[in-house]
Amino acid sequence: MEKTRSIQMVTDFKELHSNFFILPNAWDAASAKIFEQCGFKAIGTTSAGIAVSHGYSDRNMPFDTMLAVVRKIVQAVNIPVTVDIEDGYGETPEEVAESVRQVIKVGAVGINLEDATMDPQAPLYDIQVQQKKIAAIRQLGDRIGFPIFINARTDPYWIKHVTSSGRLEETVKRAHAYQEAGADCIFVPGIREISDIRTLRKEISGPINVLAGPELPPAHELEALGIQRISTGSGPFRATVSLLHRIGQEMLERGTFEQMTSKVLSYDDLSQL
Repeated sequence: MEKTRSIQMVTDFKELHSNFFILPNAWDAASAKIFEQCGFKAIGTTSAGIAVSHGYSDRNMPFDTMLAVVRKIVQAVNIPVTVDIEDGYGETPEEVAESVRQVIKVGAVGINLEDATMDPQAPLYDIQVQQKKIAAIRQLGDRIGFPIFINARTDPYWIKHVTSSGRLEETVKRAHAYQEAGADCIFVPGIREISDIRTLRKEISGPINVLAGPELPPAHELEALGIQRISTGSGPFRATVSLLHRIGQEMLERGTFEQMTSKVLSYDDLSQL
């Protein structure tokens, strides 16, 4: 993507965080294009959706597989795309920055970097380790003249191995550290209680991102609380896979095709995507 247009894309994406918006997460070119046609102003990717649709479990997908999908998504739409890079696809800050450089190269405007380790004994990365990753990404952007949008995800509410006591305090502490290192937005998946969200908003300056879910307050309440961004994560992908399962069950158990044929895109419409 031509650099001037890429910089305009990231500028537009940052501007979205001045207000409130919903960011859907796509897993391929078709899902991205459908979200764009719905009217969304930007798109994220879902690492779980991309991984599972290519035969991998989340956090076990090869980087090249993810990058190839991101390239196709960017080419399919005319709105900003931000990429879930899990914990950075690298052991060192330099390796993480190189992963981000390649993501930028294919046209992404931002990244989502999480601090979960997937290790039950130490479920979260050390704060200083995560700070160094974020700082390396910010330094990369400065070096190449590209203001990449860094969404720093912190997982005390998300990781099952972290006890509920102290989650809010740990989240705020990590948020401050990540902002100090250069993060543009703080992502807190798993937070649900309005009281916690209200405290989070009071304690953190700058944009806050939460994850859509069945127990999350509705969008208008979150907007009133001062939240800037709701991501959908793997939700749309899981809903799509669930629909496929119901279609299969209907065909085998009832011999009918209603869910497959009712209110669906025609073949011609599909071809236009």
